[in-house]
Amino acid sequence: MIQAAVLGSPIAHSLSPRLHNAAYKFLGLAGTYSSFDVASGTLHKFLSDKANSWTGFSLTMPLKEEALDCVDFIDPLVLRIKSGNTIVNHEGAWKLFSTDVLGFKNAFNFHSSEQPASVVIIGSGATARAAAAAFDSHGTHIQIIHRNSDREDSMKNSVQESPITFSPWKFDEKILKADLVINTTPKFVLDELATSLSSKPSGIFFDALYDPWPTQFAHEWSGHAGQVISGLELLIAQGIEQIKFFTGKELPTPELLSFLRKELSV
Repeated sequence: MIQAAVLGSPIAHSLSPRLHNAAYKFLGLAGTYSSFDVASGTLHKFLSDKANSWTGFSLTMPLKEEALDCVDFIDPLVLRIKSGNTIVNHEGAWKLFSTDVLGFKNAFNFHSSEQPASVVIIGSGATARAAAAAFDSHGTHIQIIHRNSDREDSMKNSVQESPITFSPWKFDEKILKADLVINTTPKFVLDELATSLSSKPSGIFFDALYDPWPTQFAHEWSGHAGQVISGLELLIAQGIEQIKFFTGKELPTPELLSFLRKELSV
């Protein structure tokens, strides 16, 4: 039986319990999935007495980086992007993985079959590193728009093939011309740039947020006839990969994806 939960702070808004419990029912799996408010600096203590009964945990902010210091095994991809969102109990040992990278890929591939040649990522934290790794390719240039120059080395380390450049925090016309624009900043942060959208964008806007939805920037983007992918699609895509970790089984991914998109009204 699966016993899992999502950890983070704040956590009340999370749709992960609804997603996972619906998926378990659809798949005929015995399991429960709940949520715990776990503040920064307390993850190690939280995990200390859970190894005997818990299957694993999903992680959201602010725990994706902290988790690297709280587990027994770290997947190489997690080491590269310095971010993990899935803790799995393996015979009493905690193992840390990232399903965000594959989640970004799969959610985008649902809408487009072509690898984007130009990607703009807004932000440079843990989610941004996962996004960069997701679209890392010799044929893809990645531009980062952000405020914190101290994060540039970690962003560079998250990719192995893509050329990557950095721009200061302001509206850049490349946003309108890129094949894919990904927002990884917290809610409301991108609102100040929304009013700068004045013409039809060329590519897809992928917002990692789903609360609130639509964000102001997503609303403006779609208002100029641009295509938008919501954070709900990322939540679903990475959540399916987490269920694979929790069960150790292959799943009927297309059928489960279709069910969850309807269940969460994507």
